[in-house]
Amino acid sequence: MSAPPRVAGAHHPVAVVGGGQAGLSISYHLRERGIGHIVLEAERVGYEWRERRWDSFCLVTPNWQCRLPGFPYQGPDPDGFMTREQVVRYLEDYAAFVRPPLAEGVRVTRLRRAASGAFELATTAGALTADQVVVATGPYHGPAIPRLAERLPPAVTQLHSSRYRNPDALPDGAVLVVGTGQSGCQIAEDLHLAGRRVHLAVGGAPRVARFYRGRDCVAWLDEMGYYARNIDEFDDAEAVRARANHYVTGRDGGRDIDLRAFARDGMRLYGRLTGVVTGPGGTRLEFAGDLKENLDRADAVAESIKDAIDAHIAAHGIDAPHEARYVPVWEPDDPPRELDLAAAGITSVIWATGFTRDHRWIEVPVFDGRGRVAHRRGVTNCPGLYFLGLPWQYTWGSGRFEAVGRDAAFLADRIAERLAGHAGDRTADRTADRIAAGRRRADVCGVLTGAFPDAFDGAPARRAAAMAAG
Repeated sequence: MSAPPRVAGAHHPVAVVGGGQAGLSISYHLRERGIGHIVLEAERVGYEWRERRWDSFCLVTPNWQCRLPGFPYQGPDPDGFMTREQVVRYLEDYAAFVRPPLAEGVRVTRLRRAASGAFELATTAGALTADQVVVATGPYHGPAIPRLAERLPPAVTQLHSSRYRNPDALPDGAVLVVGTGQSGCQIAEDLHLAGRRVHLAVGGAPRVARFYRGRDCVAWLDEMGYYARNIDEFDDAEAVRARANHYVTGRDGGRDIDLRAFARDGMRLYGRLTGVVTGPGGTRLEFAGDLKENLDRADAVAESIKDAIDAHIAAHGIDAPHEARYVPVWEPDDPPRELDLAAAGITSVIWATGFTRDHRWIEVPVFDGRGRVAHRRGVTNCPGLYFLGLPWQYTWGSGRFEAVGRDAAFLADRIAERLAGHAGDRTADRTADRIAAGRRRADVCGVLTGAFPDAFDGAPARRAAAMAAG
């Protein structure tokens, strides 16, 4: 890896905030185009995978989908699923391959745009400026834990899923896992396989079969073009971006996660956690009566994916083995709506309830009315400011090893065009900025709701260039 670049007092053509797979991918493409830049990483390469995953963690997508630019997976098990340690090594090896101008242990604490048009970045290692900035910090910044967690007894150990490591690290006793996205289901399985008594609050996340008709379902979906569909092809784009990931596991070579089978084998399932009641008799949890609905809906999604695979096989005359469809192995008969913590012997609660985004350090008006980044394929309405690694930024794989490199290439091209003056010279840029400022003043609601009247068809830049030339 190259020597650490200068931070304090430096100016760079491009500053990349974040040194994970997204930041390394854009660094690769900037280097390929000869564009000077700096990559600022708050911790060190691989930190999120090394420090915020449990011991038995492994990918849920096969290794062949690890396609970082210039560095696709080349190991001996393309159909397998890398463990936590292997993912960390993959990223470290990629960083050695890319040789980014990387400053590790440098956290960006503020980003704003100066009157000159340059971006000013305050960091823990001093201030610097850049002509363009790529925010590649991903969407998972802090644990999202519901406020009702504050009402649990102090004697109960509480962990967010990002802090869970293994069953032996928890106190003796039963464990309640709240949430059934990918992390919640896999952690519940990890505890269950270790012989712990597990109580699981089931949410509305869908599931998918690991294998069907002789292949991994991911391989079928890839062949069917699902992962190549871009967000503009969906009528409900925002709903697509908000959907929970399907739960499945790559553990032990990959298998389904069947919550019904867990229940059959002794795990206690409940609906969504809705309340905590405390009183002289102790602490009691309350759950919604939606357990059956949640299980049925998850199964329906899994079966609908099989329907699509069947249709694909039939349409293309593919010779694939037939496979019997899933039959539920357990049904919730009058599921419990309450749980007494002490009576159940619960000593630990794991909150698998997702993450929050924290962009408070960004003092640039590029967020919609819900606080989300307003962008098109990572390009914001602030000239020179981009985001990379967001879920469904453009396709399903945008925030993953599978396609973050394609998004990085797209943004690198936009960055190169701006540096080359394809959007007008500096005078035109200043004129465009004045136009954008006027538009923001005249249409504040449009900015707040993420409206882009014609911001990405090139028209504003062309008009600015014409005004500057004329």
